[in-house]
Amino acid sequence: MWGGRFAEGPSAIMREINASIPFDKALWREDIRASKAHVAMLGAQGIVSAEDAETITKGLHEIAAEYERDGVPEDWDLEDIHMTVEARLTDLVGPVAGRLHTARSRNDQVATDFKLWVRAANARAIAALGALRSALVERADEHCGTIMPGFTHLQTAQPVTLGHHLMAYYEMLTRDTARFAAAQERLDECPLGSAALAGTGFPIDRGATASALEFSAPTRNSLDAVSDRDFALDYLMAASQCSIHLSRLAEELILWASQPFGFASLPDQLSTGSSIMPQKRNPDAAELVRGHAGRIVGACTSLMITMKGLPLAYSKDMQNDKPPVFEAASLFDLSLAAMTGMIAETTFKPDRMRAAAQAGHATATDLADWLVREADIPFREAHHITGEAVKLADTKACSLEELSLEDLKGIDDRIDEPVFKALSIEASVASRASYGGTAPDQVRQRVAEARERLAAENSPED
Repeated sequence: MWGGRFAEGPSAIMREINASIPFDKALWREDIRASKAHVAMLGAQGIVSAEDAETITKGLHEIAAEYERDGVPEDWDLEDIHMTVEARLTDLVGPVAGRLHTARSRNDQVATDFKLWVRAANARAIAALGALRSALVERADEHCGTIMPGFTHLQTAQPVTLGHHLMAYYEMLTRDTARFAAAQERLDECPLGSAALAGTGFPIDRGATASALEFSAPTRNSLDAVSDRDFALDYLMAASQCSIHLSRLAEELILWASQPFGFASLPDQLSTGSSIMPQKRNPDAAELVRGHAGRIVGACTSLMITMKGLPLAYSKDMQNDKPPVFEAASLFDLSLAAMTGMIAETTFKPDRMRAAAQAGHATATDLADWLVREADIPFREAHHITGEAVKLADTKACSLEELSLEDLKGIDDRIDEPVFKALSIEASVASRASYGGTAPDQVRQRVAEARERLAAENSPED
């Protein structure tokens, strides 16, 4: 009934389903680091002798060098990275290796290792987001006055500047940075010493191990400490939100690089050709960033569902916590790097953008605003008058700016010559000078503020 694959019957199935070493070997650096901190504390507390602590520490150093050089061996009988390290330590230093596991369990061990790994992933995300935000700010500064169409419903709405558009993504990614920073703050407690679930009877110093591993404090509840995976979910949620923002930006770059738009040309090193159509220049990197978002969101959903019904404290379901985080982090790191390269190296086409902004009656709102401001007409009436002007311009196949004064007066006699000063796309953009608006001067102010913020984020702490 077990089929040809499992010659040993149920025991072979159990061996395969129970082993996590194929994926949790990625935690070997964290496992060895935490073990060094733990044995140093055991020695300081007199729980193991100073001589045994030194022997174990030297053995851990040797294992780290081996794994760095040769990789981590996969022995499924040893199940996971924790037993793999301990078995190798026993090979190297003999029975004294068994003292390392005093006053700890694999439960607090894996919680600590995984927290250390996620902490590093958060730090990578924050740094990579800083690079991408800087690239957006630099390109926005170049294009504070470059006019392009602004869209709602993907229909031409009002003219904006490319710098303003790029700074919108800077704002999104700044919020994402704050999410990762908050996640980092919340995980800043060390589970090590919680043991299996109830703490330990040995006189350990949890403050010492927390400090050695650069946590601000030990966790306050041993049950929570070994069963908590909020830190992993925080990372995945932040990555999911950010990947949605990256996907939106990728979609815009894909549209802009298409021939119907022609707003941009993506860098050669992040584009590909076609196997059959030599004229093609495919935005594959942007498409993959867009596609990765689905997998990252899926990873978050996967872990949420794994955790949703688990009683305290540890259950083997939690062995499935790491694959979605590892996969998501790999995809997310790559997406951020690719997007930073695209933003930094994309060639924008200001003439094509301006021509597109000129089409579609993008200054219709400016006509309505002029009627309100200069002719003291209620906005709803001004909106109706402007609609009539748009209809006439469509009939004549021209822009609002190209209608004659006679045409406009035929719609409403209160319109006079100065209206034409408001109907150019340059005037439209310049008029949007409210705080946070698209006017070039406003964009320059936002760029200057962003540079100050990025510099402050990158400055060394006091």
